[in-house]
Amino acid sequence: MSGWEELEMLLDSPSSLTVTSNVRGTVKDKPNFQVDEDVSALKKAIEGIGTTENTLIEVLTQRSNAQRQLIAKAYEKKTGRKLVDDLEGDTHGDFEDLLVALVTPTAVYDCQEVIKAIKGAGTTECMLTEIFASRSNKQIKALSEAYLAETGKALIHDLKSEVSGEYGKALLILAEGKRDESTNVDAAKAKADAKALYEAGEKKWGTDEDKFIDILCHRSVPQLRQTLVEYKNISKKTLQESIESEMSGNIEALLVAVVKCVKTVPLYMAETLFKSMKGAGTTESTLTRIIVSRSEVDLMDIRAQYKKVFGFTLYSHLESEVSGSYGDALKHLCGQDE
Repeated sequence: MSGWEELEMLLDSPSSLTVTSNVRGTVKDKPNFQVDEDVSALKKAIEGIGTTENTLIEVLTQRSNAQRQLIAKAYEKKTGRKLVDDLEGDTHGDFEDLLVALVTPTAVYDCQEVIKAIKGAGTTECMLTEIFASRSNKQIKALSEAYLAETGKALIHDLKSEVSGEYGKALLILAEGKRDESTNVDAAKAKADAKALYEAGEKKWGTDEDKFIDILCHRSVPQLRQTLVEYKNISKKTLQESIESEMSGNIEALLVAVVKCVKTVPLYMAETLFKSMKGAGTTESTLTRIIVSRSEVDLMDIRAQYKKVFGFTLYSHLESEVSGSYGDALKHLCGQDE
């Protein structure tokens, strides 16, 4: 199927930027969930001589985040210690990071990743790009609330001092979490926007980035999908190709990510996962963040896109790239393709 036909098909498919149900996740509520049994199993695994990693994996990867929060509460009540502290004290490295991510409430985890990206010398723009391009308004709102609770400061305020230029401008709009969410598509407006984008980019000498930022960061997903189709009609290039030829650096990466997420978040995530395992060395922090944060949203769709685009399963790629308890836990979360 050509990329063009796929664009046309997209006009009717749901978007994980607006849909936040977890029907396409690999991790769901465990039926017949017994919180006390889980707490006893974890306590035994942590307090015994040497930590029983398998138990930690079995319990924490096979419960939903909501169930893990109940486990963490009950664990603290029973032992007087925080589960997250015990996991940090008893495990290490990537495995520790993954378990801590699993027992952290989703919005707080997103918020901690943002803090990591802006902390210290230099800002990790690729992390900020991935998070803000792919989250729904609801997720961004929850992230902002968690950020305020965690740091006592407004997320927007801190981001302002970390990002600048056109990239900063676009990121701050996304971080407000105010993308239009109406499902109505105005065909005339899509045509006008496509024309405005064409005139702001390909048609002129130099690029008017502000026009791209304004349209791509504010319009609803269904509206933008229609605009992508109209753009291709005018330009014969896709909007993504135009952005790639007209811009560079962080602003190019961010706007391309936005376009990809408007089309399909799972494909964007599949590509990001693939990149994190390609070549020498694996970027474990990216693997952990995507697999944990998408495990209850659309990881099944990410797996399907992975197989379709790269010709092998995400599970098999994880098998060849990550090992030990960390690898086992990731594979448990990912699950094998049906």
